[in-house]
Amino acid sequence: MLVASILQASTGYGFSILATPFLLLFFEPMEAIQINLILSLFISIVMIGKVKVDVDQKVLKRLIIGSIFGLPIGMVIFLWLPLNWLKLGIGILILVLTVLMIAQLKMKQTRNRDYGAGGLSGTLTTSIGMPGPPLLLYFSGTKTNMEILRGTTIAFYLYIYVISLAIQMVVAGTTQTVWLASLVGAPVVLIGIFLGQLLFKVMSQKFFSIISYFILLFTGLYLCINQLIL
Repeated sequence: MLVASILQASTGYGFSILATPFLLLFFEPMEAIQINLILSLFISIVMIGKVKVDVDQKVLKRLIIGSIFGLPIGMVIFLWLPLNWLKLGIGILILVLTVLMIAQLKMKQTRNRDYGAGGLSGTLTTSIGMPGPPLLLYFSGTKTNMEILRGTTIAFYLYIYVISLAIQMVVAGTTQTVWLASLVGAPVVLIGIFLGQLLFKVMSQKFFSIISYFILLFTGLYLCINQLIL
């Protein structure tokens, strides 16, 4: 959780991607996803005041509109599709797209692609608790400035985590374990936010890109290996 929150505070990504696999070792899938949502929301609330000047409001609105269509789709997937199939498919897709990004594949940012990225992010949030990969792949391909990338995604998370958590609690329910674990994790996350802010101040755009690729490769490999082995 400490490493994941450092990455989240310094890049705008990383908490759900790194924390969820480890949470799944100790909790049921529903509990792991909800703990991730609560702590990720906590990070966004703490950080929004620091990054709001870097938020691209037009892109943010398009991401939110797109996510409105993706959120219910993700919840249906969570309830009806075997989670191992979903994770394997997403893992393979992330690996292929990440290799293309490392190979310097570029894409042009458009209004419709903003909507699409938001929709995919919403779908992954309610299905497996990972909204980051679609946005990270998209913004990496469009070579978005790291300040704008971090600010816009954290602002987007503030919205999507609230909605996703509410949907999860209404449809799947919640447990006392979820809230106790989140309460225990909050102080560790606060330390991670502080350290992540320090890291961001000394981070170059190139190093930012390297971390982004690492996060994506880790996610893709974890999702694939976890399902193929287990």
